[in-house]
Amino acid sequence: MISANGWSRRGLLAGTAILTAGGTAAAKEDRLADGVVILIDSNEPYVMGHAISYSANLSRHFADRGARLLIEVVANGKGIDVFRADKTPLIEPLATLRQSLPNLTYSMCASSKAIAEAKEQISIPLISGASLVPFGIGRVVDLQLKGWAYIHA
Repeated sequence: MISANGWSRRGLLAGTAILTAGGTAAAKEDRLADGVVILIDSNEPYVMGHAISYSANLSRHFADRGARLLIEVVANGKGIDVFRADKTPLIEPLATLRQSLPNLTYSMCASSKAIAEAKEQISIPLISGASLVPFGIGRVVDLQLKGWAYIHA
């Protein structure tokens, strides 16, 4: 049946399917992650350990497929302890992992660091290789908007 405007329901559905098929495939392709951001917001040693093992396992998983994956571990809130040179229980595993994975980045929330420094009345030293980002959660969202996958440790 043809409607008053000259379009049949079947023709309209077929046209829509053709137009969206390419768009859907292109959208899926654009969403493939070249990076994974792992958020640590807890100072529990097992949570910190999970983030470290996630990083190693993800890197190995993608390397086995011949792919290069960027990984950024972002510490926020109480999770900043993982990158504190004066508190982290993982200083050696973090250093070893970073040396073995050149595509791994460690970022600490500068806002959380400033709050902790004011509360503790000290200057917080970072482990070697860690850098500051203005807001940890902002960094996570920025990377997600670029198509990165997100893991909460």
